[in-house]
Amino acid sequence: MKKTILYAFIGILFLSLTAFSVHKFYVAVYQVNYAAEKKMLQITSRIFVDDLNNALEKKYNKKVYLGTEKESPEEMLLLKKYFLEKFSVKVNGQTKPVNFLSKELEGDILICYCNVKEIAKINSLEIFNTVLIDWNTEQQNITHVNVLGEKKSILFTNSNRSEMLKY
Repeated sequence: MKKTILYAFIGILFLSLTAFSVHKFYVAVYQVNYAAEKKMLQITSRIFVDDLNNALEKKYNKKVYLGTEKESPEEMLLLKKYFLEKFSVKVNGQTKPVNFLSKELEGDILICYCNVKEIAKINSLEIFNTVLIDWNTEQQNITHVNVLGEKKSILFTNSNRSEMLKY
């Protein structure tokens, strides 16, 4: 009986001590596809909406409710402004405008859809991605790029904010 109590106590002690060391993983996933027939890059991002709300609140000093019933059109404008400031693309050395198209909520993930038009050919692609990194230096943005069947993945962090791909 004493051994059972001792094992139970050790188990509870272990669980309570390890519970404090659990750490949230800050990650977002981006997909960049080159649609040659449409001459455009199609960009999809998947970002935790609570992290995005926190980043927007920090940047704009305003309570933000993206993904809730309280979401306002002004907050959508802040999202677009923030995203376009923190995510940019250069094709063949030339900065191209990123068009923010729409967003949708899937559980606690906000999916954002963007594109870059008028790209006849890609010799080089430079991506700059600091979305959420200014809010949390532990943020990691995994970006999968598919250009003409060639797939590459990039990890953007506080120390790696841009990457150049050659084709």
